[in-house]
Amino acid sequence: MGNALGGKVAFITGAAAKRGMGRAVALRMAMEGADVMVTDKFAAPKSAWVGDEGWNGLADVAKEIQALGRKAIWAVAGVEDSKEVEAAVKATIDKFGKIDILINCAGTRGPVGVNIADGDERDWKLMFDINSLGTMVVSKYVAKEMIRKNQGGKIVHIASAAGKLACPGSAAYAASKWAVIGITQALAMELAPYKINVNSINPGFFPTNLRDDDATLHSKEKGITVEQFREEEYKMLSNMVPLKRMGTVEDIADLIYFLVSDQSKYLTGQSLNITGGTPPLN
Repeated sequence: MGNALGGKVAFITGAAAKRGMGRAVALRMAMEGADVMVTDKFAAPKSAWVGDEGWNGLADVAKEIQALGRKAIWAVAGVEDSKEVEAAVKATIDKFGKIDILINCAGTRGPVGVNIADGDERDWKLMFDINSLGTMVVSKYVAKEMIRKNQGGKIVHIASAAGKLACPGSAAYAASKWAVIGITQALAMELAPYKINVNSINPGFFPTNLRDDDATLHSKEKGITVEQFREEEYKMLSNMVPLKRMGTVEDIADLIYFLVSDQSKYLTGQSLNITGGTPPLN
């Protein structure tokens, strides 16, 4: 374990899922010396992975962080709910006195393979509420505290490769993630005078809990187990990746650590792809 982030406080959304990026990022921040607030819309979201039945979500993540020798608190807060977010930010300030790092991992994928002509406005509203509005709401309340403290800061949003290159049947998800990239660019310019860096990352194919609903649905349609579907999907998607594997949550944590460390002091307003070489490449 390192101490590069010693004395720093990280606020991380979407951190309750056992197989999620948020949990991996929270643990990496703790490994590097940061104290952490972990939040999620659900205290213990369900998982479609075998062996996750006893997972206690945010409470377990907080225990894992504490086991690494760092302080941790957790709060149930949907990113689209300004009152819940404001309360979670206040709880962080009350406990730690500041927020140095914001990592917004909360997100939803919605239905896959639904063309615009067949789309449901409720699905679009849900994705924009969580993926886009949620990014704005969390940024708003955390940025206010960073500005008030006047010690700089780091903000990272998880967008998506779909936010740069959409595909048929995923317009709602893609559009909501394009919005995250736009928010990143605007926020970076707004917060630059306060020495707050704002960037986002665009993951490609990653086997996380975000794919659970899709795996459950399609495994039933095929008459196979979720595990069998996931294994088939992994092979299929890995063959589409030049590096011949799907990404891991640790890959995400590595990139985000770089973005919140002193190694990226002159990097802001960027949206970095992490796709194993699959398009988009720009």
